[in-house]
Amino acid sequence: MSRAEIEALPYRPCVGVVVLNGRGGVFTGERIDTPGAWQMPQGGVDAGEEPFQAALRELEEETGISQRQVEMVRRTRDWIAYDLPDDLVGKVWKGRYRGQKQLWFAFRFSGEDSDVKIEQKHQEFSRWRWSTPEQVVSDIVPFKKDLYEQVMAEFADLF
Repeated sequence: MSRAEIEALPYRPCVGVVVLNGRGGVFTGERIDTPGAWQMPQGGVDAGEEPFQAALRELEEETGISQRQVEMVRRTRDWIAYDLPDDLVGKVWKGRYRGQKQLWFAFRFSGEDSDVKIEQKHQEFSRWRWSTPEQVVSDIVPFKKDLYEQVMAEFADLF
């Protein structure tokens, strides 16, 4: 695709979830499809779905953490967008999007580590851990680094 064709594509509406434990850790999972890349739970907003409901759904689908085990603390003030690298645009999401625009939600986790179950029907993570905010930013794929820095900065007072 040409640069002009890529720039004409829309962003995919998506949510992201920052899960905080009682010790200041942030949930991150290592992507099955990209070993070495750790990220927070995230995913698309379905047609007719509110972003908050999408965040709860994605959280449970990717981590097994139910809405009974979290309390929403805050969401980002606005959508935050990122662009895919040009070589991925035609491969990801069937070439329909240039990247994603995301609303991020911060949740406090009240459960136990044993409540986290990444072995799901459509498993996204091979393993998980509680990361520091600095690890969250350093371990994400390079094209999402600016977005993750913005999210961590907006929620900095929560860590």
